[in-house]
Amino acid sequence: MDASNYRRVPVGVVAPRDAEDVAAALRVCAEAGVPVVPRGGGTSIAGQATGTGVVLDLTRHMNALVSVDPAARTAVVQPGLVLDRLRDAVRPYGLTFGPDPSTHSRCTLGGMIGNNACGAHSVAWGTTADNVAELAVTAYGGAAHRIGAGWSGAPKGLRELVDGHLALLRTGMGGGFSRRISGYGGLDALLPERGVELARAFCGSEGTLGVVTEAVVRLVEAPRAPVLAVLGYADESAAADAAAGLLPHRPLTVEGMAEDLVRGAAGLPRGRAWLFVEMRDEGAARELVRAADALDAVVVTDPAGQRALWRIREDAAGTATRLPGGEMAWPGWEDCAVPPARLGAYLREFRALLAAHGLRGSPYGHFGEGCVHVRIDFDLVSADGVARFRAFSGELADLVVAHGGSLSGEHGDGQARAELLPRMYGPEVVRLFGAYKDVWDPAGGMNPGMLVRPARLDENLRFAVLPATPFAGEVARCVGVAKCRTTDAGGPGVMCPSYRATGEERHSTRGRARLLHEMLAGEIVRDGWRSAEVAEALDLCLGCKGCLSDCPVGVDMATYKSQFLAHHWSGRVRPLAHYALGGLPTWLRLITRVRGAGAANALARLVPFPGLTRARPLPALATEPFTRSLSASPHHPGLPGHGSAPPAFEERGPGRSPGFGKGRGGESRPQGPAVTLWPDTFTEYLAPEAGHAAVRVLRAAGLDVSGPRGGTVCCALTYVSTGRRGRARKVLRRTLTAIGDVRAPVVVLEPSCAAALRTDLPALLPDDPGAARLAAAVRTFAETLEEYAPDWRPPRLDRAVAGQTHCHQHAVLGDAADRRLRERAGLVGELSGGCCGLAGNFGFEPGHHEVSVACAEEQLLPALRAAGPEALVQADGFSCRTQIAQLGGVRARHLAELLADGL
Repeated sequence: MDASNYRRVPVGVVAPRDAEDVAAALRVCAEAGVPVVPRGGGTSIAGQATGTGVVLDLTRHMNALVSVDPAARTAVVQPGLVLDRLRDAVRPYGLTFGPDPSTHSRCTLGGMIGNNACGAHSVAWGTTADNVAELAVTAYGGAAHRIGAGWSGAPKGLRELVDGHLALLRTGMGGGFSRRISGYGGLDALLPERGVELARAFCGSEGTLGVVTEAVVRLVEAPRAPVLAVLGYADESAAADAAAGLLPHRPLTVEGMAEDLVRGAAGLPRGRAWLFVEMRDEGAARELVRAADALDAVVVTDPAGQRALWRIREDAAGTATRLPGGEMAWPGWEDCAVPPARLGAYLREFRALLAAHGLRGSPYGHFGEGCVHVRIDFDLVSADGVARFRAFSGELADLVVAHGGSLSGEHGDGQARAELLPRMYGPEVVRLFGAYKDVWDPAGGMNPGMLVRPARLDENLRFAVLPATPFAGEVARCVGVAKCRTTDAGGPGVMCPSYRATGEERHSTRGRARLLHEMLAGEIVRDGWRSAEVAEALDLCLGCKGCLSDCPVGVDMATYKSQFLAHHWSGRVRPLAHYALGGLPTWLRLITRVRGAGAANALARLVPFPGLTRARPLPALATEPFTRSLSASPHHPGLPGHGSAPPAFEERGPGRSPGFGKGRGGESRPQGPAVTLWPDTFTEYLAPEAGHAAVRVLRAAGLDVSGPRGGTVCCALTYVSTGRRGRARKVLRRTLTAIGDVRAPVVVLEPSCAAALRTDLPALLPDDPGAARLAAAVRTFAETLEEYAPDWRPPRLDRAVAGQTHCHQHAVLGDAADRRLRERAGLVGELSGGCCGLAGNFGFEPGHHEVSVACAEEQLLPALRAAGPEALVQADGFSCRTQIAQLGGVRARHLAELLADGL
């Protein structure tokens, strides 16, 4: 699969190391009569990166930037090089590569050449074909060609083919429309008056002519300080009508979107549709705003503000797959284009056509070039739904052609639209396309079924093999946009740490989703829930939930892994780690009950714990758990004790406060808002200092702090993460009984436990109203202070801070309140993104240590090394603090501890 609706099962995959490997593979396949499909990042939305023969994965090894010539403004690249790696390398020279699809962090130069990709800046810098100077191509059978301008390197018979069809090439290709990407749309570049541009004509051939093994690409001068003007309009049609009129101002981009895609995003001017127009400087942007007939406008000069707004646009390929009601929408008609002056009229008729078929979608895209992206809520499962998809496709093709447009404006036709090319070009031009392919590929081995002699657009749909189950619906949510394959370091993102560490597709979110897809299909992965292949891929999933927030469609691989493990080990003896770490709350409670912490710590230092890695020591248990030390210890200055409480918190009785009500010194508790402090497993048994600090700070803020009124409480996270879901439900039901009717906000210090209570609890007990009440009551430490003690002033620490934002904080809880609290306390600096790599039980399980360390080395450990010796180190997650101590050699503390010190 790629990022399309299609699925085809290949014979195998080859990851060539160089051009000689490519030639050898093409010779072997030609001798055997096996088709070949060249593949980059697999972000194609029309199915052209799928095939039934041998797939060449050009990203694994052939991903180098060979050279850069800043004076000539060119670069030599291999096909598997990711676009952002090229842009990063040439940025110091003030240069960039002009075409920039929204998938720039993971799409490859070879894939861009194959699709003739464009992106937001094509208004200024054109398509990929406009920016390619030379190509090294290996044909099916192994013959090598070096092509640029002129006939040098052309396959035998190509010049004769062109000379015999000059009139058709001059009159039948559709004029000079810039987004005419469909078919072999660049074939007229071989006309003598066009300079016989062989490389340009090859671009957009979708792997059907040969394999690009190297390319010389042109670079352009990057604007020094671009400025974004955002123009608001009354509706989508008004924005579309206005786009063409902005082109004389020479914008770098003119991107359009409407409210049904944006859904309440902040920072936009008034309106129900918007144009994002990037200009070279602020003066040009303000002149554009004055000249534009917009309802409202903002000019954004701040780079961070621009990135935040552009992120809305770049994530649209994923967010557009979820309609406002939660229904899924699919590609297939993702990038039709019409001349910009026709865009408003086209969109009005397009919306009417959707309504006529009972379909919905949210158009957006490159309005300055008339290119519209849209995902539509097709039913691609039932026979009636597929028939509607086919009928709609034919009518939409006719509509695009009636407006002088192209069925594909940048993503290629693949299987989704190639069948309809005769409606755009007519039969004579389509026959010429077939002859052009036959000159390059006479045996027909290169990516057959695409562009010429195509498969039907309703064949090979990937949904047909899935069972009609809720889990299959969740797995199918992955549309393959492959944001999980990015290797960018830095920034707040988390997804996907195991892919970043290994570079293997099966360890990406998309790879795991595709393997689960095949497991459910049962054609290739035939062992179902017992599949060793799926278990191996999921084994390196850290359960960080980064995909839940960073994946544009919200794939939740941590939950899928939990569900898989529940089935995979059902009725069988599990790995020892599942019992040791999955049952951690029970073991720690038993050890504490017999006051065996000291003995357990000594034993752990001497004897490796069965089923756990020997590469790292176990954290030491606290000699006294949090709740017991509060009840049994003398009154700590500024910290209330509770002299008569047993290890579990008491129930509030008449005239009495539980938990932390009154210290031994007779100190009265605050009379402010009541909050319940959750004694999570990590705070209770391993890090009670964080709990003591939190009590002290919350009381200093005037809050009435108490504990749960009944027996032992637990979020069941360790059971969920090891797939013991039945056990998790029992633990959570017992917790709900113990905590009773939740009447106050519940402060949870451990981010992973807070995330489990907010998301896993209501998902596991959907029919229990108590689960929903508790989930809604959960607050982080910073959220509690901000919401219930808004006038409290934290102590000024005025120190630099480094450390880690917990993955679950990033993905589920959000850290905006934490950022504001740190700022008010004078803590300066950003916590690192990414994942610490320990991730609860993950880093302690056998076979995970190297990946665990690699995850920490991506962002966390470099950030700690870069921090000065005076910097405070913060990590609210116990796993993060443990990883920092074991790998970084420094002690990190919870934000509550830092503030308590300041008191």
